[in-house]
Amino acid sequence: MTRPRAKAGAFPLMPISVIWLLLGVLMSIVMAAAVHAAGPESVANAAARLLPAVVNISTTQKMEGTGQVPMPNLPENSPFREFFDDFFEKQQRDGDQPQRRVSSLGSGFVIDPGGIIVTNNHVIEGAEEIEAKFHDGSTLKATLLGKDTKTDLAVLKVEPAEPLSYVSFGNSDTLRVGDWVMAIGNPFGLGGSLTLGIVSARNRDINSGPYDDFIQTDAAINRGNSGGPLFNMDGDVVGINTAIISPSGGSIGIGFSVPANTAKAVIDQLRQFGETRRGWLGVKIQTITPEIAESLGLASADGALISDVVATGPAEKAGIKAGDVILSFDGKPIKEMRDLPRLVADTSVEKTVDVVIARLGAKQTVKVTLGRLEEGEKLTELAAATPESDPGQQPSSVDILGMKIAALNDELRKKYSIGPQVQGVVVLSVEENSVAFEKRIEAGDVITEADQRPALSPQELSQRVKEIEQRGKDSILLLVSKSSQQGEPRFIGLKLKKG
Repeated sequence: MTRPRAKAGAFPLMPISVIWLLLGVLMSIVMAAAVHAAGPESVANAAARLLPAVVNISTTQKMEGTGQVPMPNLPENSPFREFFDDFFEKQQRDGDQPQRRVSSLGSGFVIDPGGIIVTNNHVIEGAEEIEAKFHDGSTLKATLLGKDTKTDLAVLKVEPAEPLSYVSFGNSDTLRVGDWVMAIGNPFGLGGSLTLGIVSARNRDINSGPYDDFIQTDAAINRGNSGGPLFNMDGDVVGINTAIISPSGGSIGIGFSVPANTAKAVIDQLRQFGETRRGWLGVKIQTITPEIAESLGLASADGALISDVVATGPAEKAGIKAGDVILSFDGKPIKEMRDLPRLVADTSVEKTVDVVIARLGAKQTVKVTLGRLEEGEKLTELAAATPESDPGQQPSSVDILGMKIAALNDELRKKYSIGPQVQGVVVLSVEENSVAFEKRIEAGDVITEADQRPALSPQELSQRVKEIEQRGKDSILLLVSKSSQQGEPRFIGLKLKKG
């Protein structure tokens, strides 16, 4: 019996509405694929609006030069040697040292139609003449209103005949890793260059200053981009391009920008006062390691550990001491040590704030009236230059935790260049396989405190170690004045036993 065969290409009938729905889904997939293949949306309209506000900064300065041609390396029997000897003897007699002019290039941007321009301090550092070249080719002389080396920012003023195109700062705190950003500037003298990229990371610390909190971007930034703006897709300035990491000197996709929220307060002060007026707490701080946290009885390594307090400074007047841990400042938590300097600097001078500290395992709140950083730095320099009397301890030594320790005397102070204001016991040597060696304690370091109490003799230090062992603790907290850091005090958590 022969079975009926289905017609080739036959398929069940479907309602028209279902067919249109499927076609719509298919078109959506095709369009999405086309958009993905084309890359991000064009920024041409934004570029046309923003470019007139970005300027090229050129500077010139006079450099002292010898102006002397170096003596060529000629053999003794050369027929030209007598001629060159006469020439260079005359050059030495004349002492010809003419000045030469050196030019440099950078970027900047207008933030006020009246002629206020922002750039980097290192772009204009040492300049005798500064010029701003605009997108239309016009050039104006610029004067320096103020600069700040700590954030590498500078504010310039030009006198335009008509109001200038300008840009505004946005909120850099809303940036997220992966957001698109644009950099416009003057790389290698090629003015009006725009590059596009994303935010690669936030809160980068590149060890360039005390307030490092950089935006990292892969938007191409090269020499000459310094001082130029980093824009978000709304055309707001979210950063000021400042530095790159580059073995070759060109962009490898790792650039850094000062966040707008950091820059705004600095720029306002430079415009108003010609200088910065930052808050000052009067402490030296360090990071809390797990060993230090254990020694202090802390549950975590959050906060900023105070290693020293400036005499007569705001913190000392409020009763804050070395060994205290600042957990909160003016209602804001301190998660990492580097959070504190930025918060203090951004706080108004003479403002009274609540500071939450941990002392000997207990929390307490103290009120501190901030001073001014610039005045505090002068006070610190003066105190460092003022010698104190030396009590002159009798020399003695003992072996503790892999270190040979001795009492300070005049001879040891002279040998290790230890100032008279430093009191404690000096490290004479360190065993290579000891815990102290692993913590980079070295000869010439001075242990000033042990277990948050003074240690003025080797016997006192030995007693502190015994007390720690009796309490069943595994490590002791030492305050060490490091010889390799010009006596800068640092807390070090030292394990009593290796391993």
